[in-house]
Amino acid sequence: MIEFEPDRPIWIQVVEILRGRIERGEYQPRHLVPSEVQMVQEFSIARTTVRKVIAYLRDQGFVYTVPQIGTFVHHRDKWHQSESRQTED
Repeated sequence: MIEFEPDRPIWIQVVEILRGRIERGEYQPRHLVPSEVQMVQEFSIARTTVRKVIAYLRDQGFVYTVPQIGTFVHHRDKWHQSESRQTED
């Protein structure tokens, strides 16, 4: 079980975990990331929180979603990593 920092929004912490897995290659380009249900179970968070995480990662170019199929990892050249860009609650 993951212990979240109490003074930071959980969704941001989950974004950081998933982004780290993508950057380390644990989730390969063109492969599915875990489903919403799997993330709800792994992180013990609400499905709406998972959707917020996925939406943020999609906006950053880390993942893309194919309706009725799932969410996949983008190639590294699609990522919009910027240390100056802050996540907002």
